Amino acid sequence: MTARRLLVKLLFTAVCLYGYDLRAGNPKLFVELKSGGDIESLDPSWAFDTTSDEAIMNIYEPLIFYKGASIKELEPMLATKVPSVTNGLISADGKTYTFPIRQGVKFHDGALLTCEDARYSILRFMITDRSAGPSSLLLEPIAGTPRTRDPEGKTVLDFANLERRVTCHGNGLVITLPKPYGPFLSIMAQWSYVLPKAWAMSHGEWDGTAATWMKHNNTLKETSYLFDHTNGTGPFELERWDKSVKQITLKRFAAYWRTPARLERVVIKGIAEFNTRKLLITSGDADLLDETQGRQFEAQLMNIPKVKALDFAYLRNEAFFFVYDLDPVANAAIFSGKLDGEGIPTDFFKDADVRRGFAYAFDYDAYIKEVLKSKAYYVRGCIPKGMLGYAPGLAPYALDFKKAETHFRKAWGGKVWEKGFKLAIYHDTANIMRQMACEILKKNLERINPKFKVEVRSLIWSTYLANARNFKMPVFQLGWTADFADPHNFAFAYLHSEGNYPKRQRLVNPAWDKLVDQANAETDPAKRETLY
Repeated sequence: MTARRLLVKLLFTAVCLYGYDLRAGNPKLFVELKSGGDIESLDPSWAFDTTSDEAIMNIYEPLIFYKGASIKELEPMLATKVPSVTNGLISADGKTYTFPIRQGVKFHDGALLTCEDARYSILRFMITDRSAGPSSLLLEPIAGTPRTRDPEGKTVLDFANLERRVTCHGNGLVITLPKPYGPFLSIMAQWSYVLPKAWAMSHGEWDGTAATWMKHNNTLKETSYLFDHTNGTGPFELERWDKSVKQITLKRFAAYWRTPARLERVVIKGIAEFNTRKLLITSGDADLLDETQGRQFEAQLMNIPKVKALDFAYLRNEAFFFVYDLDPVANAAIFSGKLDGEGIPTDFFKDADVRRGFAYAFDYDAYIKEVLKSKAYYVRGCIPKGMLGYAPGLAPYALDFKKAETHFRKAWGGKVWEKGFKLAIYHDTANIMRQMACEILKKNLERINPKFKVEVRSLIWSTYLANARNFKMPVFQLGWTADFADPHNFAFAYLHSEGNYPKRQRLVNPAWDKLVDQANAETDPAKRETLY
């Protein structure tokens, strides 16, 4: 197994991993320790977080994939060729893509891969469309809409049209888009995981018909057999997932269509306590220590014999998010639920002066220098440096107590300054970097006005994500790792009303939606640059 298949991370902030000399431990076993982040689901149509995907991408495989460390060059996987106009697998009008399906590939249960399996998997990925999930990544280019439901929950998907757009012609999977879509192959390189149709149906999953797809739309993760059962074509298959101790064990798939993995087993285990992680990496009982969430431990790991630091960059943004319309039911994060000095109303962050006051209260420079050890940069807008549309001249927010006070004095007609507020802000358990970001924000807000009261709270990863989806947290911090290497992925995720974060914030801006859609539909790079 190559490292590329174990950990694929395309992020811009620096990540630091510490690896133990494998020769000193068990050469057939690879143990990775993570400081936090329990798996949400093993269903490739439901999961949309890096912790879950780390396991999924070793169990399931896409039709095509990124070549080596490149974020531009692609290579065949379950398809035998990467479609292009030159090889005739992309039509001249840029709408029709043909993926020849590889023959002789076995799933973990021994069944042979077919074109119908690929077709079913693509369709299932789209019809699953759980709230704030990944389905929009394929729905938008294939269905022509990023959603299957309107904001009120009414079905808007034309399923008959969707079926016609994903077909099998002999052994070729043919996908016909309603209009050209530049990033399509980049999306397919990450989100075209294939599972066996017959196996899924035999365990109560969607039967592939128009009559039943809505029963499998936006369901709870635990209701699916694929939540904790797997059957892919990848180099590893699921042996055991111990949810209570945050440990998953993968075993080598002996009938893998390429060269079988050299490792017999891979164990990925979440351990919140740093000293325990350090002890295991020091003793050689772990091979990889993922310290992406706390660079403050770096000095304690650098001089351990046989342990090497692996520091590299990856394509990722990190941000605080405000929720514009909070769910008040049993919500302890808003306290009184009123703007009376002992809580906040559910629409507290709809006031732009509140948001700007928070933005000027954060010490960005100190966070990057002291917490991230200068291994990151302050992004201008939501598009990372080096991508089309990055705006280096955009003036960012900076810590400014006077400006923060000015905005807070105007917020809610002066009531915020007069009465104060009380709220909770959140980070995921064991994520020290996010915890410290929350502490910086709390300290500065309470310095601006003693009537401002902030509680910093932590939640385990799965609960944290669930609360973000359910509008329970007034302020929370999350990041966005590139799903595919195109500015649309970031612009859509951060700005479009159907994107991941606006959905979690209940944020709708029609002007932003229009610009994002225009930029994505534009094929001229210069025009795209202007729109972004």
